[in-house]
Amino acid sequence: MEISVIIPVYNAEHYVANAVESALQFSEVHEIILVEDKSPDNALDICKQLAEKYGRVKLFRHPDGENHGAGASRNLGMEKSTGDFIAFLDADDFYLPNRFDAEKQLLGNPLVDGIYGALGTHYYTQKAKEQNFPIYGERLVTVYKNHSPQEVFRGLLGMNGSFGLIHLDTLTVRKSALEKLNPWMKTHLRLHQDTEFLFRLSYYCNLYPGILDQPIAVRGIHEENRITRVDSGKIKPASTKVLLWKEMEKWAENNADLPQDIKIHIRRMHRSFKIANASSIKKWGMIVKYFMLDFPSIRSGLYNINFRKNLF
Repeated sequence: MEISVIIPVYNAEHYVANAVESALQFSEVHEIILVEDKSPDNALDICKQLAEKYGRVKLFRHPDGENHGAGASRNLGMEKSTGDFIAFLDADDFYLPNRFDAEKQLLGNPLVDGIYGALGTHYYTQKAKEQNFPIYGERLVTVYKNHSPQEVFRGLLGMNGSFGLIHLDTLTVRKSALEKLNPWMKTHLRLHQDTEFLFRLSYYCNLYPGILDQPIAVRGIHEENRITRVDSGKIKPASTKVLLWKEMEKWAENNADLPQDIKIHIRRMHRSFKIANASSIKKWGMIVKYFMLDFPSIRSGLYNINFRKNLF
């Protein structure tokens, strides 16, 4: 089993060495591909040092040397990979010793396209913990129960009640299975491109649960995390989710084989975030409109905390 670990690197000079060394502990890791994305800090120099120090570490940059975002960086890493399997790791996160235990048992079966597990949380500083503990706590990011591959797509879309989440750090996927996706990650999505990728991946591929009750990788929380600015409300989450669900609606409309109930659900999710992102006056106008035309859109929207915010 030869695994290529893809690490997009941006503004992570203090963390990327720990990420790399956490992946080097595994003999199954054939190579670690660093894609440096024009970081404003000293990350490029750190990556060069890591590539010189470790034979399994390979360093790439975008051909124009410019910043293209995490999605484009992961795409470049997948393109350059030579392993039979792909795993992902953010530059400020790290793997635990049990990271590939389930893979050793399951990936010998050619029907298994990918495996996912549970993600833990580590706070790099006390300040980061004070700022973000109310958001993340010590909870695992995981799918809550063992589900068949046929249930994962609907579950991730929120169609099967309380399902949980897959984090990219815990995913290992057969490289040949990625041929089912075109494109891989949508590079015009600057946020949530990994979520959109996982939605489509779970539709086209057979994803199986690995270790769900304990972490196999850890998300590192610090003051500069980009996604924590969304989760904490510093970037309005509804605005970024509008783009995510707009992209999903476009994909659903162009997929003739997709069941109608899924298309309707995706359309309603997109609509609920559009309402959530609207001003109070416009929000009420949309609520009245869809209360008459498509009441389930309003009913599903009430579960969206951003939808309910500032209603009164």
